Amino acid sequence: MSDPRIQLLEKNIRDIPDFPKKGILFKDITPLLAHPESFNACLELFEERCARLKADTIVGLESRGFIFGSALAARLGLPFVPARKPGKLPSKRVRVEYELEYGTDCLEMHEDAMEAGARVLIVDDLIATGGTAWAAKQLVRELGATVAGFAFVIELAFLHGRDRLGDSPIESLCVYGGG
Repeated sequence: MSDPRIQLLEKNIRDIPDFPKKGILFKDITPLLAHPESFNACLELFEERCARLKADTIVGLESRGFIFGSALAARLGLPFVPARKPGKLPSKRVRVEYELEYGTDCLEMHEDAMEAGARVLIVDDLIATGGTAWAAKQLVRELGATVAGFAFVIELAFLHGRDRLGDSPIESLCVYGGG
């Protein structure tokens, strides 16, 4: 039987048809964030499922990954590192450009964001095609750290984003379209 906390999360993820463009079914986490019991359940599940990864640093992906990643880091007493879109970080940074289905994008981190050898958990609200998560993995490696794994609230399995992440452990709480 499914964990009732997963059912609570799914109940508080709203479908928005045709956003941001026609044909897309957007998974809106705003109701989950507005429901403290759901948000707490999400963090509990991440703690339980990711404990085996023995991460010592959390990276959150812009922007919704900041919400989940920073809260999880605070809960676990770990450092939090933001991975940002270009032009948002004030200090020296490393950058990775990556392919999207409709073009390219970039992701950056401060070059002193983590210790070499750190074990990093990369957190985001959603994995679709996996491009942003893949870019974060490249940045972590460039900084001399190791990706311990990934944690996502939502996985759109039909887009096969996890295939892009190689053999890194992946924890997705709510999986859609995996059948």
